[in-house]
Amino acid sequence: MKRATATFGLLMLLASGCQSEVEATAKDVLFLEGMKQQERMERSVDSNRFQLTATICAVGDILIHDRVYDDARVEGGFDFSPMFDNVAPYLQAADVTIANQETMIGGEALGLSGYPAFNSPFEVGDALKEAGVNVVTLANNHTLDRGPQSILNALDYWDELNMTYTGAFRNKEDAKDLRIIESQGISIAILSYTYGTNGIPVPNGRDYLVNFAEASFMAEQIREADKEADAVLVALHAGEEYVDFPNQQQRDLVQLAADSGATAVIGHHPHVLQPIEWVEGKHDHDMLVVYSLGNFLSGQYDHPRRVGGIFTFDLQKLTGKKAQAINPSLMPTYVQFDEGDHNYQVTPMKDLTDYDLPDVEKHLDDVEAHMSQWLPELTVTRE
Repeated sequence: MKRATATFGLLMLLASGCQSEVEATAKDVLFLEGMKQQERMERSVDSNRFQLTATICAVGDILIHDRVYDDARVEGGFDFSPMFDNVAPYLQAADVTIANQETMIGGEALGLSGYPAFNSPFEVGDALKEAGVNVVTLANNHTLDRGPQSILNALDYWDELNMTYTGAFRNKEDAKDLRIIESQGISIAILSYTYGTNGIPVPNGRDYLVNFAEASFMAEQIREADKEADAVLVALHAGEEYVDFPNQQQRDLVQLAADSGATAVIGHHPHVLQPIEWVEGKHDHDMLVVYSLGNFLSGQYDHPRRVGGIFTFDLQKLTGKKAQAINPSLMPTYVQFDEGDHNYQVTPMKDLTDYDLPDVEKHLDDVEAHMSQWLPELTVTRE
């Protein structure tokens, strides 16, 4: 039927003469132009709705005590990879995975050491990269433990591994180089700051060695990063050790970050978990914050210091807008080791049995209640 109608229309057009043909052609042109305009409008609408998403994963302190690196000793060096085998699939699943490398990997030549002045093997970096970590934050209270050479050795090794580092730098130019990584079409700036360095002074003229959490300095850098990138992630090393809730210093610095345009703050230093919440900044800007992710891998013995977490969220970006953090979730982890400080492993708490950790379900209940008390929509992975 449609074919017959089209044929009839064509015969009528041929019979109508030159004038009708011109009029028909003009109408066709107008019709086609109208269709093109409609298509352009539809593309514009679709463009405004276009959505980019990148998954971010963050873990807490990598705190390499001497008993941890002793357990990693193998012939000719160290192998920390088995310690991350149980969590590597989750770290590798994210687009960007960030770890707080609290101890400098200055290498054996400087002499390895644990608490109170840490210096760790280079091979820690190899294990983190293999496990899926691609960004390390370095500004913390132990950055200057073994002096500038330990920092420089560590930075050289992170460069060898082609891993992004921030928070400690080799010179002024390095410190001015804003760390922006691209993932899934989203540009992400990553900054790192510490409240202090255990009283160890920065050598004269070498302030670039570590970023301090000074309000004006932080605000300026975060605002600059906000201009340059779609999202700004801030690693903040602050708070009181072994305390379950943020102190006023943490809250003040977190509010400063929100007001300056940060997308999320990832907290470290207390060595125990502290809750997650949204913080409203200026201009109705909601920022995601976890005040402390605890220890991810350490040689600390007390139960709360063995509990950490894999914190995951999505960065969602609409065309023409800044990225926002959405879908926060936490997978609680636990540092296992055998008697005599052997076989250190980081394991998702959901995979533990009562033999591994008596009353493991109650411990999961406690973590979920603690971490979600200010963020009821937080997903805590238990299966």
